[in-house]
Amino acid sequence: MKHYNSLFIIDPRREEAIKDITEGIKNVITKNNGKVDKEEAWGKQKLSFEVKKQSDGIYYKLEFTIDPSKITALTSSYKLNQDILRTMITVK
Repeated sequence: MKHYNSLFIIDPRREEAIKDITEGIKNVITKNNGKVDKEEAWGKQKLSFEVKKQSDGIYYKLEFTIDPSKITALTSSYKLNQDILRTMITVK
């Protein structure tokens, strides 16, 4: 098991459903036998360039532990979620 940091940029038009979206993000980790260690909501911020025609985004950071072989499954599941504009996962 390795420790990872992940940063998500969530579509600002879905701000009212942010709780459901973040729970969905954490559920993907736990379904893949991972454990969320820490989470931080950074709030709405201006993007340096437009992403999917959005100039703002809601930033959300997670620190989690998971088997390295599951990272590909995580990344592909987050790409399918239309509420997530961008994702970055790095080794801690």
